[in-house]
Amino acid sequence: MQLLVSLFRLTRFWNLTIIAFAQFFTAACLFQRGAGVFTDVWLFILSASTILIAAAGYIINDYYDVKIDLINKPERVVIGKSITRRYAIFFHTALSFLGVALGLLINWKVGTINFVCAFLLWLYSNNLKRLPLIGNVVVSFLTGLSVFILVFLYEQLFPLVVAYSLFAFFMTLIREVVKDMEDVKGDNSFGCKTLPIVWGIRKTKFFLYAVTTVFSATVVWMDFFQLGIPLVYFVPLLFLPMAVLMVRLVRADTKSLFYQLSQLCKVIILLGIVSMIFI
Repeated sequence: MQLLVSLFRLTRFWNLTIIAFAQFFTAACLFQRGAGVFTDVWLFILSASTILIAAAGYIINDYYDVKIDLINKPERVVIGKSITRRYAIFFHTALSFLGVALGLLINWKVGTINFVCAFLLWLYSNNLKRLPLIGNVVVSFLTGLSVFILVFLYEQLFPLVVAYSLFAFFMTLIREVVKDMEDVKGDNSFGCKTLPIVWGIRKTKFFLYAVTTVFSATVVWMDFFQLGIPLVYFVPLLFLPMAVLMVRLVRADTKSLFYQLSQLCKVIILLGIVSMIFI
């Protein structure tokens, strides 16, 4: 039982739940499958493969970051305490293999995407996350891909799918940079070159303001030329929460405040997923 609880913590069970939630909502609303998603075996297999790859990514990330996490988040460290490093590698390898295998069961495209995702998550954990911005972009790309990958299951492409994939990309990018600001103390102690360490907190905030502006402009542009959805839907579910996030970002200057912003990003992502119902 203790091992199971530790695995749930290690693999970020609730984050995995959000991934599955997003994929099923996308299939039901954007691909117009409706209640049929609950009997769609291939969707269950796709979602399971995505979750396995993501879980493996969380494990290998914590494997490489044990020393840093002992400074940044000592209460959340699992590897070396309730799960040994050897077992962590075993679980990472097993979950990655199963994720790729399930993807190949669907078709070679999904299998190939899952293999590339598993490799990028390993590369991110081993090296890229210690570099300025590139690691953030890789994780954001993979998050957006977790929505877009349904295109390769249903062999259909809709503008809304692209829009929500971009939403997942931009919101994850913002959250990843905020998390870097939260973890700057531990990252700096071990020679990481994240954006807040290289640029400083102030310049990194300006970068996030720019990303938010580009993101908002992209939403308006896509809506005008592709989606045709009344902008009134975007105000309470996107623009207002984003405005709150940016206002709070201006004043944030402590680890706890940056953590709150990171959690707010999660709430905005959930609001984005739920907004599919209205569209």
